[in-house]
Parts: sequence; C-alpha cells; structure tokens
Amino acid sequence: MVSGCSATEPIADNPKPPPPAPVAPAAPVAVRIMPLGDSITDGYNIPGGYRTGLFQKLSAAGLPFDFVGSLLNGPAALPDRDHEGHSGWRIDELAAQVNTWLDQQQPATTLLMIGTNDIIQNRDPANAPKRLGALLDQMSARRPGMLILVATLPPLAEAGQNRWVGQYNAALPEVVRSRAAQGQKVTLVDVNAALSVADLADGVHPNSTGYSKLANVWYQALRSTPGALSP
Repeated sequence: MVSGCSATEPIADNPKPPPPAPVAPAAPVAVRIMPLGDSITDGYNIPGGYRTGLFQKLSAAGLPFDFVGSLLNGPAALPDRDHEGHSGWRIDELAAQVNTWLDQQQPATTLLMIGTNDIIQNRDPANAPKRLGALLDQMSARRPGMLILVATLPPLAEAGQNRWVGQYNAALPEVVRSRAAQGQKVTLVDVNAALSVADLADGVHPNSTGYSKLANVWYQALRSTPGALSP
C-alpha cells in the first residue's frame, strides 16, 4: 500500500482594492455681480460701456464671476451681457423695481451708479442723496448679505448741472458711512475723481476712454474691497 501525500494548497491573499480615484477639485463658485444704474451702465454711445472692459479685466485675472440682470446687450467682446442699466432712469425709478431684480438675480455684489438723471431732469436734485440713502436701506433690507459698491457720479459738461453733481458727490461719504455704521455692506467708489469732461462723448455719457477708466475704477474697487468677489 502506497501512502499518498496530501499537500495543503496555499490560500491566495485577498486582492487589495484599487486605490480610490483622485477627486477633482470643485470648480470655484462664480460671484454674481449686478451692474445697476442708468444709461452709463447700459453703455450709451459705446455698446457694453464699462462692462466690456471690466469683463476683460476680471477674466484676465482668472476671477470667477457672473454678471447678472434682466437686461441683455453688448458687443461680441462682451460674452456676459446681463445687467440692470436702465437708460434715463432716476433713483426713484430704480427703487420701484429693484426688489424684483434682487429676488430674481440674487447678486452677491452690486455696482450701483445712479443719480445723473435726477440732476439732468431736475428731479429735486437737492434731495437726491436722501433718496439714494433710502435706496441703500431698501436694497440692504432685501438682501442683507449683499455688498453694494456705491459710485459717485461722473462729471457733466453743463456747468449748472455739474454743480449739482459736486453737491451730490459731497454728500455721499456720509450717506455711505452712516449705513455702514448700521451694519449695511456698503462701500463708496469715487468714479468722479477718475473722469473729466474730456472723457465725455456728449457732455453726459463717457466716450471710449471714459468707459475704459470706469472699468478700471470698478475693477480696482472689486479687487480691494473685502468680500466683493466672494459668492
């Protein structure tokens, strides 16, 4: 009788699971920016106005952003054409509609430049700063976390109207300061200091150089104001 040999088969190790695939970093969230105002925001004379140059500067810096608004226009050089620049509108007219726009568009940052038509249309220009303050109160109450960059007005060629521009702009620091002291997220942006009458195409609206200067002022304000580019 021949004894058989029995060998125990080695048990194969359980194969290790493959390492998890690397997780791609989440795409940065774009900050929603609402350009809000009148025909200067719309881009009268120069389609797109300052929005074209601002788009190009923000894009070149690699900053994620999204212009928002119910209006849509601009040149081919401006792929993101949304805005709330309403030609001929005064402060009171913006106030009548702005809650709807804020609810629909949900901006994180608003670029507000309004008041020129209050002066040109002689709509009680002495009290225009008071109306602007009420507009800031309204907007901040509607979207408490929103940052509002508040622009001074560009110059006007007509001397009497430009005196009103000077008075309006002189009142804005206190209008903005008092709101900031109440906890509103508001910051003053001095547009007037960057432009002269030579930068106007028709005595009211900027020419190409003027709009380029406006784009740079807004860009610098967005880069330098804490939270301005945070979604």
